[in-house]
Amino acid sequence: MIQLLYFARLREALGTEGESLSWPGPDSVSALKKLLAARGGAWQEQFADNSRLRAAVNQQLVADSAVVQQGDEVAFFPPVTGG
Repeated sequence: MIQLLYFARLREALGTEGESLSWPGPDSVSALKKLLAARGGAWQEQFADNSRLRAAVNQQLVADSAVVQQGDEVAFFPPVTGG
């Protein structure tokens, strides 16, 4: 199992702040994003252009090529902009 957390507009669009997910990994963050997009609906809308979403594994910002393993916490959030 891995723990998923969703922040900002993702939390609002998906209607959840997080979930536990059975994960056969190890596999990449990119593969996880594709798995979530395959759920369809709002999930596909939010994760289809997965290059724009940021991810953190165990509270460390990572690239899409980073490996997710059993027991990891993965947080997803949109890019942050400021002014």
